[in-house]
Amino acid sequence: MNRKNGDSLVMTAIIADLKSRDALTDNEIIRRVIAGETSLFELIMRRHNQRIYRTVRAIVRDEAEAEDVMQQAYINAYVHLGQFEERASFSTWMTRIAINEAFARVRPRPLRIADDLDETAMEQIQSNDPDPEQQLAAAELRVLVESEIAALPESYRMVLMLREIEGLDTREVAECLGVSEDVVKTRLYRAREILRENVYRRAGLTFESLFTFGHSRCDRMVANVMESIGKL
Repeated sequence: MNRKNGDSLVMTAIIADLKSRDALTDNEIIRRVIAGETSLFELIMRRHNQRIYRTVRAIVRDEAEAEDVMQQAYINAYVHLGQFEERASFSTWMTRIAINEAFARVRPRPLRIADDLDETAMEQIQSNDPDPEQQLAAAELRVLVESEIAALPESYRMVLMLREIEGLDTREVAECLGVSEDVVKTRLYRAREILRENVYRRAGLTFESLFTFGHSRCDRMVANVMESIGKL
């Protein structure tokens, strides 16, 4: 066998292995990790990094701290994988762990659950007057949208992140936050009302493009967690 054919077979084998891993369900991966295939935990992290990041950012509001929270949340999940009973989806279970870790970081700051924004924040968000003198670049507009979402009350912000940006359905959001579906619907409605016509439409952005957890950051997060797991 010549070298070219050998390299081709190796590449084919690698691709086949990647496809077989992608076909695994979350529950199958967790069972295999518990059985000793620790390396597969990287796959589960890459699947859920985006959701976990957006969820945590809704609470801590700082990118660096959000990454710290994510790393610890994944380590906590790994240590307690044996407690995952598959009654809920792994993504919901993992999201709850991340939420708990994020709240542990912001305490003893009181959880802000007020239904109304203070007057200053409301005036800032509801200002619809365009400034013809200053045309913001797309990157600046994106920062503006993210900052306005971050200015929402915590209860609204978390629902908006999970429902609109991450795409969970109402039942899943309710399970993650430990509230009723009616509460989720009410908070989502109010969050939409605050933001509608003021920020995201004017910016010309979709919710899905916000608070992304890019490739290099994802790689760094995975590497850090896998290194920590290796020391356990």
